[in-house]
Amino acid sequence: MPNIKSAKKRVVVTEKKNTQNKMIKTSVKTAIKKFNAALAAGDVETAEKLLPETVSVIDSAASKGIFHKNNAANKKSALAKNLNALKANPQAATPAEVVEEAPAAEPVAEAKPKKTRSKKAETEQAE
Repeated sequence: MPNIKSAKKRVVVTEKKNTQNKMIKTSVKTAIKKFNAALAAGDVETAEKLLPETVSVIDSAASKGIFHKNNAANKKSALAKNLNALKANPQAATPAEVVEEAPAAEPVAEAKPKKTRSKKAETEQAE
């Protein structure tokens, strides 16, 4: 626990900034989760509406120094890439109606137990 007045103030300011940064990080994560949920549902229209909002939240976090600019760029790029993949192949995100049954697995042959050094020594002595 600090005794000096300026150190006490630093503790208070650091805690306050830490909570603000956590709030912004959480809002970014929430926006990304909403966007990914729309992609998983195969809803292209909703995903297209959410993309600019999500990008805006990521940009604001990067401008405040919470995310590095390259990290923010990677996040935005991944979101756009996933949206474009869904647009190119909308059936990939939706579950297939007909599920083919997998062929029955062949029975596995029983493997011989490995001989440890002690068992090898016992078998050599017995012979």
